[in-house]
Amino acid sequence: QVQLVESGGGLVQTGGSLRLSCAASGSMFRMSAWGWYRQAPGKQRELVAAIGNGGSTNYVDFVKGRFTISRDNAKNTVYLQMDSLKPEDTAVYSCNTDPFRVPWGQGTQVTVSS
Repeated sequence: QVQLVESGGGLVQTGGSLRLSCAASGSMFRMSAWGWYRQAPGKQRELVAAIGNGGSTNYVDFVKGRFTISRDNAKNTVYLQMDSLKPEDTAVYSCNTDPFRVPWGQGTQVTVSS
């Protein structure tokens, strides 16, 4: 069974940066598309960035130009570089396949102070 471990979250000021990492166990990593999702308090979880198994990327409009998703197949890891962070980016960030089909990890909390 695939296990996901996210890390890299924290507390930053508006305009700051963070780099999230998600390590996935199992052999299906390189064959799958992956995404970073986030869930803010009182809101549904939403996909914010995705990367295909060939490296193509997609972003929702409100993170375009600020977030960059990447993957390292040798390390079974997907990353999310987040720059120019805003208070509205505050959420728990999780990774999963795109579309999601494996058990969720614990996520990592990102808090952006104004």
